[in-house]
Amino acid sequence: MDPYDSDSSGFEDEGDYTETGVVLGYASEEIIEDPITHLGGWPTWLDESTPPPGDFAKCKVCNQPLLLLLEIDAELYEHFPDADRRLYIFSCPRKACNRKPGSIRALRATRNHKSHQPPRKTEEQEPEKKEVEKPSAPKPDLGASLFGSTLVNSVSANPNPFSSKPAATQASNPFAAPIASPTPTPANKPSAKPSTPNPSTLTESFADKVRVSSPPPSSEPTGPPLPWPDQSQFPTPYTKFYIDAERETLSRPPTPKIPENVTIDTEDAEGGPSGTDAKDAFESELDKAFLKFSTRLAHNPEQVLRYEFRGAPILYSHTDPVGKRLHDASRAGAHVATGSSGAGRMPRCESCGSERVFELQLVPHAISILEDGREGVGLGKDDAGMEWGTIIVGVCSRNCGPKEVGVVGWREEWAGVQWEETK
Repeated sequence: MDPYDSDSSGFEDEGDYTETGVVLGYASEEIIEDPITHLGGWPTWLDESTPPPGDFAKCKVCNQPLLLLLEIDAELYEHFPDADRRLYIFSCPRKACNRKPGSIRALRATRNHKSHQPPRKTEEQEPEKKEVEKPSAPKPDLGASLFGSTLVNSVSANPNPFSSKPAATQASNPFAAPIASPTPTPANKPSAKPSTPNPSTLTESFADKVRVSSPPPSSEPTGPPLPWPDQSQFPTPYTKFYIDAERETLSRPPTPKIPENVTIDTEDAEGGPSGTDAKDAFESELDKAFLKFSTRLAHNPEQVLRYEFRGAPILYSHTDPVGKRLHDASRAGAHVATGSSGAGRMPRCESCGSERVFELQLVPHAISILEDGREGVGLGKDDAGMEWGTIIVGVCSRNCGPKEVGVVGWREEWAGVQWEETK
């Protein structure tokens, strides 16, 4: 099997190894760079006074509180320059809820840290303005009138989704990308009617790409939300591990060589099938998706997390509901990463109707990390252990949320769970 057969983009072949566009996360007992992103433990919020609605804390099967699997600092200022983001994955540890929809849930927190400002006049327009103005008229203080207010939060210079530190305090990152700064838009000439300011060029062009013509009505609850439960109502949390992140590298395995003095029989002693036929028969009994999945992970076996916003997940299976949904869409020409048209894509955002895109997935080594030493803790015999093969998170491509500055909004995102194969 070709180790470079992948759904992910951004390959850079360097001879003996290949770098992809995927960022891998590794569990660490100590803080590496990012104090926010972690496996297990208790969740923290963008604003501690604005936790999620209490309904998000409960399993949809048993209605009991969930345990945190992952919290990730998902700031993407190059895509969403005005928003702070975090993602969470919660799971029900109870045996009766295993393999049932709603036992694993994904949440997204969003907060706008600044509002769009009115367009600022450029120097090229000043001479024209001076012709109609009286020489003695004082010049308006454009800076004070347009940008006098302070921002709620300053924009971090670091777009790395695994770190909230400013770039000046971090070591160089192989996957860190420069932040695109919005360019001020020239204002039109004064007119009789005041015009409504347009959003910044960057945000407008991004919205144009993902805008849907007729979004469905919001599915958010209309009544007052239930409070987030007190910690005493939750089972014992998983042990907390921080995340160290680095770009995925695939090593090129050496080509095996057969010694010249060795001969290979094409038929076994009892007249059975040849070696090639036996190999084909063996592989036909296995899920080729799982072989590809396990081969890819074997390059970096300690990984617990794979991150590539607008990338593509690696599928644990092609035959379960999630595998059929995503794999069939890919085969039909609808790339699962972009959510383009075609049967089998990720479900649309229930809040704004936009298409969802892939952002991250948890992989099986996270289970061994989280469950290590957990025997006899918390739920006892009812704590059956996790049985998923991978958890794929798809998020709203528009990052919808409150428009008010400083207000935290919560959205439930799509958690596509592929469970372990049972024989």
